[in-house]
Amino acid sequence: MRIGLVCPYSFDAFGGVQLHVRDLAEELIRRGHEVSVLAPAEDGTPVPDYVVPSGRSVPIPYNGSVARLNFGPVVGGRVRRWVDQGGFDLLHLHEPFIPSLSMLALWVADGPVVGTFHTSMERSRALRAISPVVVPMLEKITGRIAVSAEARRTLVQHLGGDAVVVPNGVYVDRFATAEPDPRWTGEPGRPTVAFLGRLDEPRKGLPILAEAVDDVLRAVPGARFLIAGRGEAAEERTLLARHGEAVRFLGGISDEEKARLFRSADVYVAPQTGGESFGIVLVEAMSAGALVVAADLPAFQAVLDGGTAGRLFRRGDAASLARTLVDVLTDPERARPVRSRGQEVVRRYDWSAVTTRILDVYDMVVTTARTPVREDPRSRTVYGRLRAAAGERPWA
Repeated sequence: MRIGLVCPYSFDAFGGVQLHVRDLAEELIRRGHEVSVLAPAEDGTPVPDYVVPSGRSVPIPYNGSVARLNFGPVVGGRVRRWVDQGGFDLLHLHEPFIPSLSMLALWVADGPVVGTFHTSMERSRALRAISPVVVPMLEKITGRIAVSAEARRTLVQHLGGDAVVVPNGVYVDRFATAEPDPRWTGEPGRPTVAFLGRLDEPRKGLPILAEAVDDVLRAVPGARFLIAGRGEAAEERTLLARHGEAVRFLGGISDEEKARLFRSADVYVAPQTGGESFGIVLVEAMSAGALVVAADLPAFQAVLDGGTAGRLFRRGDAASLARTLVDVLTDPERARPVRSRGQEVVRRYDWSAVTTRILDVYDMVVTTARTPVREDPRSRTVYGRLRAAAGERPWA
């Protein structure tokens, strides 16, 4: 099968959606499919051979973070050429209603289309504002996937329709077999606690963790905190500087270093305050054998099987986080079954299982389609795009 994947977010700065698209593409290629990925990326950005860069992105604040998107008439022309020349049996669009490449591809293409929805949010004025235009376009997406129950809830609540839940994937064995790093490995009486996330995104929860450190170190004086991720976080650095070597800021780390960090740490902490639809980093940490302590967000509760595969604390409550960390660090025997359960749970998220479920959706969509992917003739004019948004078929 020849598959076109579209990523709306830039490959210049990787996040969860970009990693999902990259890993899915590589697993599909490994299984013998032909794959082309269209994604924002600047000319000098190193990308895999299967990625077609669409040009420079624009940073836009979105859902408590910054999304790097790609849009405009020039980009639209690139999308049109990619669709027209691709000869795809199927298009798989990620976040198709974010104003970027996936939405442009949905306008341009007609035929077998799968859409994956990654976002979770409580309220969205932007989605409410654009829903009269984008909701009719749902008809062009014949197979809909949500990466979690929370992402599905957001789709149903804001745009209507429904989706099958297929989670994000992880190459479990890459984390399980990573080599621990002696600099980060815990010892008896000196356990290590790891955090990874954008330091300057408040929703990633670094301020919550920073507030909890004092109480943890009073109870476990030998504990060490390893904080990885890009961003300044000047206030948190100043607050934590008095703890000396007990707190280390590692800066940005590579995928290989991430796996080694998770293999080395006793505990991975996820203090996020909201805006999470899944929690792929929790699965990665569990795959490496770390015990996960996470905020009780609905998405995190789902990944941790309601707390049987990890420990949960009250979202935004530094005292609750500190108590939970002290509990798992001072009683490792009690925490052992939770850690073991986490290593069992992650197998359901391995790409070998996730890709099979995605291919089941592909087969359903292709089997019921009339033709392969082709250019939607309405997309060449403003009037035609309005007709497409109104849900009229190309032959109408």
